[in-house]
Amino acid sequence: MTTAPSGSWVQVERAALERWSRLGMENPRAASVMMTLVHHMGRNNAVVVSQKTLAELCACSRATLQRALDTLRSGNWIDVRQIGPTGTANAYIVNRRVAWSGARAGQRYALFDAAVVVSATEQPDAETLDDLPLLESIPAMFKGERQLPTGPGMPPPSQPSLDGLEPDLPATSRDDPAQ
Repeated sequence: MTTAPSGSWVQVERAALERWSRLGMENPRAASVMMTLVHHMGRNNAVVVSQKTLAELCACSRATLQRALDTLRSGNWIDVRQIGPTGTANAYIVNRRVAWSGARAGQRYALFDAAVVVSATEQPDAETLDDLPLLESIPAMFKGERQLPTGPGMPPPSQPSLDGLEPDLPATSRDDPAQ
């Protein structure tokens, strides 16, 4: 997973929990896939994952996964947004009236942040992933934190004066006859 969901809590609406329980009895695979999607979703109730990786996470075939996703979609548990022309990678958006991990407001539109799940087995350079250098990390500040500068820093910038706009300051060198 490249972007971990924020926090460790997910909330479920009580009425949805009762429906989820019935779904578990009627279609255990669909209930399990729903649980996997909720587990991996980000703060805006979405997760981007290929069908192959999602099938691996759910320990089922892609055909079984597709049937479970059809059940979840028709039951209004999730919405699916295709990424790219083939439809093998999708954004799965969990119905915010069922479960949520962030604020419920503002989840009505198709523009969203998502947790992205990527399987090493789907990467063309899978055999070299462990040998890749680490990416440069950009530090982030959180609410209430303050930046503390460290290290030697850079010298102040130096810029020559513009013609006619030289500073009109008294000289301070020892060579100045006025001293």
